[in-house]
Amino acid sequence: GNWRDNPGDGAFYGPKIDIKVFDALRRKHQCATVQLDFQLPIRFKLKYTAQAKDGESDRFDRPVIIHRAMLGSIERFTAILIEHYMGKLPFWVSPRQAMIVPVAGAFNEYAESLREKLHLLGFAVALDDSTKTLNKKLLLARKEQYNFVLIVGEDEQKNNSVNIRTRKNTRVGEVSVDELIKLFSKYRDEKLSDEVTDPDVDDEAAKAEFKAKQLEKQEALK
Repeated sequence: GNWRDNPGDGAFYGPKIDIKVFDALRRKHQCATVQLDFQLPIRFKLKYTAQAKDGESDRFDRPVIIHRAMLGSIERFTAILIEHYMGKLPFWVSPRQAMIVPVAGAFNEYAESLREKLHLLGFAVALDDSTKTLNKKLLLARKEQYNFVLIVGEDEQKNNSVNIRTRKNTRVGEVSVDELIKLFSKYRDEKLSDEVTDPDVDDEAAKAEFKAKQLEKQEALK
């Protein structure tokens, strides 16, 4: 890894390891910290029974406290993450994973049952059962950066399926609810970027370039 010494930067109560990340403007921010603390065990008079050596009775030793903050400031970490992805968070970390849009009020009940099913499986799914037009609902879902829009109508209700559109308005098509759950689970559990297979154009060279950029972003977050 890219580790280096930083003499004099440690806190007064012990050495530490800092992990720093870069934002979209290449500015450096401290993120995770692992800190050794030799002072608090003394102040709190902490001790433990140490294993006796040959010919000795049990003795008390002073422990060392390890402070472990993997995200540092959660607000700063979240801000860097949002900025890095330019607001288009990948599915596995997105608080808006899918919006269900019924084409008419007659399909609201089916849409709600689908929302409830996905919610119970741990997905962040919302339902737009307002009286807005279909195009208006789709536009709002995209503006609010939902990763997927799940459109349901008569065919979808009959087939227990959904019609998927991506955040870029790419039409994936109709898939069964079981296939949808498998897809969502794969994106979430394997932490895949749902943008990699969704470039703006169909050109293979552009797809390869797009994927390379995504991989660069993911490496920068490590």
